[in-house]
Amino acid sequence: MRKLIRHPATQAVLARLVGLYLVLVVRTSRWELVGAGPALARIAAGEPLVIAFWHERLPMVPPLRALAGAAEPAALRVTPRVLVSQHRDGRFIGDAVRRFGVEMVYGSSRRGGAMALAGLLRTLKGGDPILITPDGPRGPRRRAAPGVAQLAALSGAAVVPLGAASSAHRRLGSWDRMMFPLPFGRGVLACGPLIEVPRDGAAAALPAIEAALDAACAAADAACGIPAEPAI
Repeated sequence: MRKLIRHPATQAVLARLVGLYLVLVVRTSRWELVGAGPALARIAAGEPLVIAFWHERLPMVPPLRALAGAAEPAALRVTPRVLVSQHRDGRFIGDAVRRFGVEMVYGSSRRGGAMALAGLLRTLKGGDPILITPDGPRGPRRRAAPGVAQLAALSGAAVVPLGAASSAHRRLGSWDRMMFPLPFGRGVLACGPLIEVPRDGAAAALPAIEAALDAACAAADAACGIPAEPAI
């Protein structure tokens, strides 16, 4: 059974089903994008952005492009790229969310990192935003790897801390306690203040990025009526 589930054909079918399920969730939920004004102004000006969010909130991110486009039409003229792992889990995620107007860049700090970084820098230079989960694909949970700050420092792009939540959800038993949305809920995507990373300030910026991501998640949770997580 395990061999069957891991077969590429089976993975492709499952990814399609997950993608269709997320379409159902998006269409049956009430979604709101808050705090995005500064980021949308950068997009309208043709400036690149590094949009960062914790891995656990990945299933809530698909409505982002449509919500951004409704608020700022220029957002529909750019093509966000998402960094996902070359591992089969990363490719599964890529196949599931591709239908929401994003493209994949495959790589991680462990496999294909240099090639992925070069591809992301080219994307940012062209003016398209990139989306990245700083604690993915394997954690530790809510601990940002250096790549997100290094990418912002090398490209000059500001970091957008993004939190996402849905009032109707289930927590999975994965390493990141992934929040998986259910239909007919209220969804909120919350952007925190933009973070500028100096060329030589990547290491110093990392704690600020982590704190901003936690704050963005807390804001999205509060807007959806989700109790605050206990302090670790």
